[in-house]
Amino acid sequence: MRASLIQIAVDPDESVNSRRRRAASLIADQRGADLVVLPELWPVGAFAYTSFADEAEPLQGPTHDIMAKAAADAGVWLHAGSFVERAADGTLYNTALVFTPEGERAAAYRKVHRFGFDTGEAVMMGAGEDLVTVALPQTTLGLATCYDLRFPEMFRGLVDAGAETLIVAAGWPERRRAHWTLLARARAVENQSYVLAVGTAGTHAGIQQAGHSIVVDPWGEVLAEAGADEEVLGVEFDPAKVAATREQFPALKDRRLGLAPPETGE
Repeated sequence: MRASLIQIAVDPDESVNSRRRRAASLIADQRGADLVVLPELWPVGAFAYTSFADEAEPLQGPTHDIMAKAAADAGVWLHAGSFVERAADGTLYNTALVFTPEGERAAAYRKVHRFGFDTGEAVMMGAGEDLVTVALPQTTLGLATCYDLRFPEMFRGLVDAGAETLIVAAGWPERRRAHWTLLARARAVENQSYVLAVGTAGTHAGIQQAGHSIVVDPWGEVLAEAGADEEVLGVEFDPAKVAATREQFPALKDRRLGLAPPETGE
């Protein structure tokens, strides 16, 4: 399976419309890949909190439509990263979209864990409530966004729902890059899954981004890693390795905690 992780740079001097067009062009260049993944909040910037309300869109807004067409034009499964969604009731969400190679929306995932503690995203946006998986012909994706990476119970839930390849779209800061790499490898090892984690390059609202998108296999081996600048990280991986790893080292079968209690008779 061939995947392309587009580590797009967010430049405050580039308009959102221009960046949408540029992202679509980068996706078009990945024709022949099976899966293309973009990072978190690339249209506006993950830390550009003051722009969230002004740049918010309905679910099926400009970003949705441009990305749907890009997926169809390239003939790829596209995880289009995330954008600022404004729901019908006015609530803002950090929402990721997945499209089929025909340009149909296959899934929308609202970020469950909002970053900022008592500032920024944590107070400006609503929290998603649902875990989302997407069945591709070759593998089942489990969707996560940035800060979600710090919550292992979420990834256990995705694995329980059938996920074999965990997608993490992020806008991760450079000052915590060591955590990014460590946590991506940990989520791969503990869930015996592939992790495809893609971040942004550039600077969001004065916050230098880590870049260093990374692909990790079910044994925790790094298959590919980007640098700090904008680039497209291409990788080939074998989805069958997930089942083989879980069979060779069946740790998931030995779980004792966090499972539903057995049913008892009357």
